[in-house]
Amino acid sequence: MQLNFEPIDISRQEDYQKKLAQCSQVASDYSFINIWGWGPEYGLQWAWHEGLVCIKQTVPEEMLWAPVGDWHGTDWSTLLQTAKENCTKLIRVPEGLLNIWQEKSNIQMSVSESRDHWDYLYDRKALVDLKGNRFHKKKNLLNQFKKKNDFMYISFGPKMVEQAKDMQEDWCAWRDCESIDTLYAENEAIARVFDNWQQLNGITGGALRVGHSLAAWTVAEVLPDNTMVIHFEKGCPDYKGSYQAINQMFLEHDDSSCEIVNREQDIGDKGLRKAKLSYHPVGYVKKYEVIL
Repeated sequence: MQLNFEPIDISRQEDYQKKLAQCSQVASDYSFINIWGWGPEYGLQWAWHEGLVCIKQTVPEEMLWAPVGDWHGTDWSTLLQTAKENCTKLIRVPEGLLNIWQEKSNIQMSVSESRDHWDYLYDRKALVDLKGNRFHKKKNLLNQFKKKNDFMYISFGPKMVEQAKDMQEDWCAWRDCESIDTLYAENEAIARVFDNWQQLNGITGGALRVGHSLAAWTVAEVLPDNTMVIHFEKGCPDYKGSYQAINQMFLEHDDSSCEIVNREQDIGDKGLRKAKLSYHPVGYVKKYEVIL
């Protein structure tokens, strides 16, 4: 049976979010803001099939992602056979779903760990308080930012979009996004999210203003499992400690009840991995590649 894939449609985000809420483990990749915002960069498409949403990536090659929906109420032997007829490679498969497949399906599969795609999970209170020697450098940079700048923290809303876009343009010029594929793709995804801010459900964020300029901004979303996922975070290099400041102040000011913060994956970038580890994760959402 062929799955009927079509472009991801923003008008169906509420339907999709209900399916995502049925998953017993939620990885950041599968938030609607991520699959829609990054959709053109990965050539993402979806197919609604027997109560699940199947996701296919077509760039740079054709691969399936994990299906979204009620994992425990699915006949996986039948569905994985259908998936196999469309594509034999599945990526970004959360550990919770892999365990179900290995227990409840009779499909032969080879599994390999996708460490580059593991989500980093943090204790929110620890990131706000920054107590102890392990956070000494972070706290020091935060204090430097506070001491040297006459700043104001503001919640991110539609009125902030144009100013954040201007800062992102400057940031990309500084980092030369045009010549780095991952940064270019991220810049395209950020523009897509900004341009459609008011249509996206559950999107939130914060920013730091110094004078008339932005020093940092962050964009986030509360996932159905009540974790706060940080989608994008940018600090201006002219303001030392801006990243540490926006990280701490957004979580301090946000009024959600989230106790766990998901800061997404490091995509195998050594510098990014070092930075994420330096905030002392309390766990991971582990993901795997599966060949049927």
